[in-house]
Amino acid sequence: MITAEHPTGTPALALPWTAPAIRPGRETLQRAGDQLWRVIDERGAIRGHLRIVADPLGVRYRAERLNTATGTFRLVGEFWAADDAVAALRF
Repeated sequence: MITAEHPTGTPALALPWTAPAIRPGRETLQRAGDQLWRVIDERGAIRGHLRIVADPLGVRYRAERLNTATGTFRLVGEFWAADDAVAALRF
C-alpha cells in the first residue's frame, strides 16, 4: 500500500496508486516514487514530474520541476486532471 500525502503533510488514506491515465501521444509517464512520475516527452527528455496529492475533495495532480541546484521540486501548478498537469509542463 502506498499512502498519499495531504497538502498539510498528514498521511491520507492508504491507496494502491497506479500511473495516472493521460491522453496518448506527446508524453509518457515513468514511475519515480510512491506518488511521483517523470513526464517524458516524445524525444525522451524529462519535462518535469507529476505527483498525486490527496485533497479533501478528491485526488489532485501536481506538476513540478526539479531544481537541480537545490535538489528540491518547484511547483508549477496543481490540477484536478492529470492531462492538465502534464500540459503545464510543456511550457
